[in-house]
Amino acid sequence: MPNRVVVPLRQELMPAAALFHSLSDPTRLAIVQHLARGEARVVDLTERLGSAQSTVSAHLACLRDCGLVMGRPEGRQMFYSLTRPELLDLLTAAETLLGATGSAVALCPNFGAAGASAATGVGVRGE
Repeated sequence: MPNRVVVPLRQELMPAAALFHSLSDPTRLAIVQHLARGEARVVDLTERLGSAQSTVSAHLACLRDCGLVMGRPEGRQMFYSLTRPELLDLLTAAETLLGATGSAVALCPNFGAAGASAATGVGVRGE
């Protein structure tokens, strides 16, 4: 008798889907990568990412709501950091997978650069 693979119910996959969705925005992913080096203030992130303060704050709020980032108040400033070191393992695994798949993910018609430009009407290089 062949081994049967038990597929988790869709509901059981929702937490993992939410985790990956929280990291699916390039700005949020850049924030996580920056915070992997240590805590940072919103002003540090805006300078590093070249994004508006409101944009960075909104993405930090999303990451905080998902339990991936926490804020530590100091005086009138808030210092943000990652809540779990396992997030770094996930990013490393993603980089390994991206290296193994070559350009397949980047060329994916649904989620790659080509798919994103088709959905927005913008070229791959912002053309």
